[in-house]
Amino acid sequence: MAWFTEFETYDVRFPTSLDLDGSDAMNTDPDYSAAYVILRTDAGDGLEGHGFAFTIGRGNDVQTTAIEALRDHVVGLPVEATLDDLGGFWKSLVHDSQLRWLGPEKGVMHMAIGAVVNAVWDLAAKRAGVPLWKLLADLTPEQLVDLVDFRYLTDALTRDEALDILRKAEGGRTEREAVLRERGYPAYTTTPGWLGYDDVKLVRLCQEAVADGFTQIKLKVGADLDDDIRRLRLARETVGPDIRIAIDANQRWDVPDAIRWVEALAPYDVWWVEEPTSPDDILGHAAIARGIAPIRVATGEHVQNRVVFKQLLQAEALAVMQIDSARVAGVNENIANLLLAAKFGVPVCPHAGGVGLCELVQHLSMFDYIAVSGSMDDRVIEYVDHLHEHFLDPVLIRDGHYVAPLRPGFGAEMDSETLTGFRFPGGKIWTDLTKESK
Repeated sequence: MAWFTEFETYDVRFPTSLDLDGSDAMNTDPDYSAAYVILRTDAGDGLEGHGFAFTIGRGNDVQTTAIEALRDHVVGLPVEATLDDLGGFWKSLVHDSQLRWLGPEKGVMHMAIGAVVNAVWDLAAKRAGVPLWKLLADLTPEQLVDLVDFRYLTDALTRDEALDILRKAEGGRTEREAVLRERGYPAYTTTPGWLGYDDVKLVRLCQEAVADGFTQIKLKVGADLDDDIRRLRLARETVGPDIRIAIDANQRWDVPDAIRWVEALAPYDVWWVEEPTSPDDILGHAAIARGIAPIRVATGEHVQNRVVFKQLLQAEALAVMQIDSARVAGVNENIANLLLAAKFGVPVCPHAGGVGLCELVQHLSMFDYIAVSGSMDDRVIEYVDHLHEHFLDPVLIRDGHYVAPLRPGFGAEMDSETLTGFRFPGGKIWTDLTKESK
């Protein structure tokens, strides 16, 4: 019998603030970071589980410490029994009464659980010899619902309703998988839109996005209305009328400000506005959605659990669900989120700006297409052209589409040199920067 024997954490940070990559109205100087975990076993197969929680710099040490606090919940567990009951494993972490008090089911501890859960799924897919999207898509409806915690959801989605959604999607799975392998999954790019970029760079990157086959781009907004009008006008003039332009306020506004601001930008044919106000303000999102219709409200990057998503859907407060692979408690909770979206008929367009988020979330959207929603209509995955070179299985974009990954696992594994070189504060990149600043 094999056992989980090692649990190793890393505080990995990238100095993206030097070039203002990732900058927006609320996060002006982000250093994309990963609170990273590696799980090892004594199975003798050399396979490891890799996972992480995404942050933007300061506080990544706190997130890493939270992951480290889960060591005793994993080391010593039997590998096969754990992988055979990943629904039970999820509950063993999320339902721990003392850990739960720190949330419950939100914040740093919940994200730490997500990193560990995703690492276990990475190991499961590697042991199965398939990418995660394929591992999930081949499970039966009954196996899938066993992964989901329906506590707090049954007023909106019951186990039987979830089974019905999954059973209806069983027909055509094979055909949809063939389409996915041939065409990939539609993407949109945020690369042109960072708020710290000047107009020349904005125009150049918009031109490159269209040339690369993207049919949707996204611009950060919310710092200055006149600047936003100018930048959106430039983007629209550059890409033409047929390319969708979404905007992202990153929680900048109060409700009346959001409605006023979006109305001012509406002449440039805004496809959606993302995170227009606090991610916890469900009624505020609903008011904004009514106030700016037919422009859509998209949110989810900072939604902390399935319960908030449930309420946003019930309140008709969003038209686009943006799951994040590293915000909630891992794969299991995101399966619940995908099922909720399917129940309410809302498209899922994941958030993927940040180190490694593109690598992970593509698997969830591809699984959704094959086994849950059965559709790519009005569905796109965010793409940001940053830091992919640090991963063993970096995303591949072709003609504006994510190419389905084939390497076994969840795509979270970083190169070992990255883990040591960008480790904070003692990695070479950080010691060199410290020397330069003196």
